[in-house]
Amino acid sequence: MHNEADGYHDETEAYRRARQAELNSAAADRANLVQQYGQVWSTEELGTDFEVEGFMAPYVIVVRRSDGQRGSLEFQDSPRYYFNFVPYIE
Repeated sequence: MHNEADGYHDETEAYRRARQAELNSAAADRANLVQQYGQVWSTEELGTDFEVEGFMAPYVIVVRRSDGQRGSLEFQDSPRYYFNFVPYIE
């Protein structure tokens, strides 16, 4: 995202757009996502297991409720599933 008015420039935008297009062009069902990434969450399950801090498609920044671990997930648009949890090392 580039906004000259407030001086903000998102250097990840091109990468994120490419990754979003990649995920959505090969949108998978839950079983295939589980096979590829491990645990997968629906929108409802996401809210149960994580607190969402923010997102910039196709990534969402979360805090895992069970232990407070911050991290990120990827998501595909349709069907909407969240997957590939990557914990942050702080």
